[in-house]
Amino acid sequence: MKNPPFADAVLMERSGTTHPLTDSRWRGDDGAPLMVSPISGLSPNEIDAAERSLWRYGGVLPVNPSVRVSLGEGWTPLVSLQWGRGDIRFKLEWFNPTSSFKDRGVSVMMSHLRSQGVSRVLEDSSGNGGSAVACYAAAAGIHAKIIVPAATSRAKILQARAFGAEIELVPGTRDEVSDEAIRQSATIPYASHNWHPFFLQGTKTIAYEMWEQLGFTAPDNVVVVAGAGSNILGCDIAFRELLGAGQIDRLPRLLVGQPEHWATIADGVNGIDPERRGPREPTIAEGASIARPVRLAETVAAVVDSGGSAVAVSDDEIRAAVAALSARGLYAEPTSAVAAAALDHFLADGTIGDDDTTVVILTGTGLKSADSMAAIVGRTPG
Repeated sequence: MKNPPFADAVLMERSGTTHPLTDSRWRGDDGAPLMVSPISGLSPNEIDAAERSLWRYGGVLPVNPSVRVSLGEGWTPLVSLQWGRGDIRFKLEWFNPTSSFKDRGVSVMMSHLRSQGVSRVLEDSSGNGGSAVACYAAAAGIHAKIIVPAATSRAKILQARAFGAEIELVPGTRDEVSDEAIRQSATIPYASHNWHPFFLQGTKTIAYEMWEQLGFTAPDNVVVVAGAGSNILGCDIAFRELLGAGQIDRLPRLLVGQPEHWATIADGVNGIDPERRGPREPTIAEGASIARPVRLAETVAAVVDSGGSAVAVSDDEIRAAVAALSARGLYAEPTSAVAAAALDHFLADGTIGDDDTTVVILTGTGLKSADSMAAIVGRTPG
């Protein structure tokens, strides 16, 4: 039996220093985030078609399948809808177990942590990431502590509590919450969806699904909201794996939307000094309000190298996108709707052509942002 494509994979620091995949570290000695070294992509006949989850791509997931923690995540619908011009399809990530794309990364990350015998984990999150970690920790029999911004949507906190997680509310910004989690990580294993390299190994499966669901071809464009940028990097990793394996002939363009006062990645792509935007202001897209993405350099490089673009969108544009999605039967949370607002920009300026195939990733459901959704649609719950 031949070795799997990841047999020689290692954890890589930005400096080039490497560590074994079995190492328990979540960041490098240089304080920067780690990445798993490049893996060769799958061919169609290497997919486990009997598996209705992201684990159908187990050949490129560098964890022992005997310890996997899975609740059927992945293999979400890709729906074609009329939206402007071209072939526009929406990837509905709320079909995952906790109703967000974060389940992909957490399933693989928690499987890796389970293989290391951890009994408790720490996460910081504005909502969806914490819900996912709480859920998969419960499935793995691991105690989870979630540090959450005090302003997080009540529905998201409730979901994490329902899974038995310990919740600590911290006043301040999303970045201040992350700083507190890093302090506490000195005594609790850190299962950060922003820092942990195995989270991206799960996130990349969304791109494998696009490729398979489009008849083993790559789309021309992928439109995505970015906070920390894990979907950007997941798509970049997977499409590079497929390109290296000769399964696609080009990288899709990564087209990114961010809330205007939290557009650090977009500003990096466009060569804009983020300080020109003035003070940070609260946004209805709370899940994307991250001022200091820990993988900023990598996310900017991925967008630029793909020939992609990035835009900042206003809260009014996000509200309009929520309404436009709802009018088509898609109940997306405001953070997720940033991608649809960005789609309108890319259609209007000609970035997306008439003959392009474009996938828009909708990361989470409006059910998890009940207060924001009620304000947008002009009615109160009940």
